[in-house]
Amino acid sequence: MTHRVDDMPLPVWLPESGSGPGIVLIQEIFGLDGYLRGVAEKLAALGYVVAVPELFHRFQPGWVGEHDEAGIQKSMEVVGNLDFPLAVQDVVASVQYLRGLPEVTGGVGVLGFCLGGTLAYAAAVGADPDTAVSFYGSGVPDQINTLDQVSCPILFHFGTEDEFITGYQKVVDAVETHPGAEIHLEPAGHAFLNHLGPWYDAAAADRAWDLTAAFLARTLPA
Repeated sequence: MTHRVDDMPLPVWLPESGSGPGIVLIQEIFGLDGYLRGVAEKLAALGYVVAVPELFHRFQPGWVGEHDEAGIQKSMEVVGNLDFPLAVQDVVASVQYLRGLPEVTGGVGVLGFCLGGTLAYAAAVGADPDTAVSFYGSGVPDQINTLDQVSCPILFHFGTEDEFITGYQKVVDAVETHPGAEIHLEPAGHAFLNHLGPWYDAAAADRAWDLTAAFLARTLPA
């Protein structure tokens, strides 16, 4: 079912029970592809009401990118049009929208991958989600000096072999002194959870997903 927040489409998945805590799921550069739909379904199966803001709605509505080399290149071109502060506002507006839905009982968290991992962190800094999970957000290391502005529990995931993100050690160091923040490192490359992408690592993905489900069960119990 697709809702709308202002002019932005906001597809929503309901758990079998019909209600539960909310999660705003934030896309990679590939848009709402089969992978992200699968993640939404997995989160709904855990008992969450899941919403996916369409972040490219202002300039490339309905964008879905392929995961081959040409598709990655095209997706990089598309994401070059993104106004990051506006995208953060879209995520925050989605959190507020979910909080107002009758199907949402309990809090609302944010969870994002890659581009979405950076946006999930930025939303945790600038707003008040009840929990946050950031998977390999390439912008996170350079922004981690704002971690003291995050008041909710937050879990970071990075791959130690990620050729796009070299500064994850900054996040490791910051997490050590911030109560409520956790970090998990996998010996894997970028986007290791995305089974449609070239960097998929099944063992790393399974471990990281199990940790994420357990973190959500602790910090946003369904």
